[in-house]
Amino acid sequence: GAVMGAMKGADLRIANLECVIATGGTRAVKPWTFRAHPRTLDVLRRHVDVVSLANNHSGDFGPAAFAEMLNRLQQAGLPYFGGGANLRAAHRPAIIERQGIRIALLGYNEMFPRRFEASPAGPGIAWADEEQIVADIRAARAQAHVVIPYMHWGQEHSATSHARQHALARLMIRAGADAVVGTHPHVRQDVEVIDGKPVIYSLGNFVFDGFSDADNNTGSILWMTVTAAGVKDWGLQAVHIDPSGSPHPERATAKP
Repeated sequence: GAVMGAMKGADLRIANLECVIATGGTRAVKPWTFRAHPRTLDVLRRHVDVVSLANNHSGDFGPAAFAEMLNRLQQAGLPYFGGGANLRAAHRPAIIERQGIRIALLGYNEMFPRRFEASPAGPGIAWADEEQIVADIRAARAQAHVVIPYMHWGQEHSATSHARQHALARLMIRAGADAVVGTHPHVRQDVEVIDGKPVIYSLGNFVFDGFSDADNNTGSILWMTVTAAGVKDWGLQAVHIDPSGSPHPERATAKP
């Protein structure tokens, strides 16, 4: 559709994969659990180049399903970050090179309870531990021109970011991040520029059904132009999500 056309010209397309792609596993005892059939990988691979796994739904069907998803992503040739087969892998950046520019992507979940965190020998996601985030960003800086952490944070259905997000954003920018991108609240939140670096506190939903109100059915595509020196330009393209969960771009492209 039109939204895929808007993304087609991008050198690198990144998305938060807020489900587990698997056929196995055991459903967690929680209000909402998300699992997608492996056939969705074909569509995902056509339209997205790399995905974040650092969210509160990657573990909805347990470690076996998560491990199955990791294997399927690897077989599909779809890079991921923010999760892995063990703690070290979960904190390892995905480093993607485009036109000679190396971009390091890191992902962290901050949604309590602190469940489904990777262990030294077991699969899971990366948790937003402050000291580890700083160490990860500094290590990524040594390997890439541009470093971008993806954060799963904030209050659901709140259009305003809160103090914890602000503190973490400043911590990450000071550590060397070139931009910070947020997900989780299901609505768009405010944006901020810290030391010249953009912080998008929440992009809102993108491909997501089950909501009836306008705020939950409006999201953003973030576009950025990067050089070896960092983010040169950026902006937000608003999208409207129809009842089937499919996004449609609005005409105006806004830079807040």
